[in-house]
Amino acid sequence: MRRVTLRRPRLPRSRRLVQAVMAGCVLALLPATWMYTAAGDRLRTTTDVPRTDVAVVFGAGLWEGEPSPYLAHRLDAAATLYREGRVEVVLVTGDNSREDYDEPDAMRGYLTRHGVPDGRIVSDYAGFDTWDSCVRAKKIFGVDEAVLISQGFHIRRAVALCEAAGVASYGVGVDAVHDATWYYGGAREIFAAGKAALDAVFRPDPRFLGPRETGVERALAAAGGPLG
Repeated sequence: MRRVTLRRPRLPRSRRLVQAVMAGCVLALLPATWMYTAAGDRLRTTTDVPRTDVAVVFGAGLWEGEPSPYLAHRLDAAATLYREGRVEVVLVTGDNSREDYDEPDAMRGYLTRHGVPDGRIVSDYAGFDTWDSCVRAKKIFGVDEAVLISQGFHIRRAVALCEAAGVASYGVGVDAVHDATWYYGGAREIFAAGKAALDAVFRPDPRFLGPRETGVERALAAAGGPLG
């Protein structure tokens, strides 16, 4: 008796291509899904964020040596939190990899002009990216809890990464004009989420770690101790 072999029907090439593209999209979106889940309900505004000792402001570029409009909005939020007694110390973290580019000092100058005493500002000159800033806040400056300040398109990633680095965090996403920079930032986050997920899993050391610094502790002591 002749044996009959049944072949599984092969999917049309176009259908296989569509399925491959869909699978790729799902995989690409997994890190972003993790990021949103990790940030969870940790997002607040300047009016309802819990009182916390330290606010962390991430660098966002300079224009002719002064904070870019996006960075200025972040610093305005930090100054508001300080004036309202919701934070005692502001840790400014940014890029100072070149002599002619110094984000932390520009941020410090802006804050002092907007009512934050110089002694309540601590500078991290090696915050080259979000993961580095979060790890250094924990390991170098001894920050266990913080309010993070950034634009809305970045704040979830900042919270997720600082939580992974051991910093219990609330995030304040400041308003921004929906211009080309805003749309670029939003699109960039889709790709940055992939690196963020890898950083959270493998926890690499920052580009520069260095010795422990007591700037935050001294600033809190000068303020009369942690907030009660």
